[in-house]
Amino acid sequence: MKPVVLAGASLGFRDRAVLRDIDLALEQGEFVGLLGPNGAGKTTLIRTLLGLIPKLGGTVAVLGAPVRRGDARIGYLPQTGAAAVPRLRGVDVLAASLNGQRLGLARHTAADRAAIDAVLDMVGAADLAQRPLASLSGGERQRVLIAQALLGKPRLLLLDEPLAGLDPRHQADIVLLLRRVQRELGMTVLCSAHDVNVLLPAMDRVLFLAGGSAVLGPVAQVATGPVLSRLYGTPIDVVQAGGHFFVRAA
Repeated sequence: MKPVVLAGASLGFRDRAVLRDIDLALEQGEFVGLLGPNGAGKTTLIRTLLGLIPKLGGTVAVLGAPVRRGDARIGYLPQTGAAAVPRLRGVDVLAASLNGQRLGLARHTAADRAAIDAVLDMVGAADLAQRPLASLSGGERQRVLIAQALLGKPRLLLLDEPLAGLDPRHQADIVLLLRRVQRELGMTVLCSAHDVNVLLPAMDRVLFLAGGSAVLGPVAQVATGPVLSRLYGTPIDVVQAGGHFFVRAA
């Protein structure tokens, strides 16, 4: 069973398609980077897979079934994450996410507390989660929020710009963390970002969106001048140097 399948799918809002006639399938246990310019449809794709917006046409299936909202098999980290409310601790955010309302651990079962401890240990955030979110750095806060997305050991993890606003060192740390956790849990990860290079240590394949179309494949096959020129509808040069890819208008 493939975790994500799109066949002839058109995605967007109301009657405005952002992506048109898309065919693709993700494999079980792979890490896929989701790349493309602003407005290309990265968030639209993620929100469609979550059931937050309806598809406009075609077929969209997740984990062998039609998309449905609130699928507990899917973990999700949105762009903005949790608001850094003064004095709100990371552990409170995780506890509330178990049932959507109660903050803190006092009224949760021993199994709930054990599940929270397990995901915090997995991402190295046990101590961080005891501090107010507002006091954490961007990289520290992302660790806590990734732990929240891992509650329930999802089979598919959707990450919408988890590296935005982080400095290069914290970006690299988060990418390596995500790759390690993905392998430990054997789940499929779809992670959006603006730069292909920062995801290179983790990616199995890259999904590039542009001009309403999509191309999925190994980085070396997708990040090429001819492929990206076709996607963008304009001449594109791709230069590879020092193990990195540099994309620019020709």
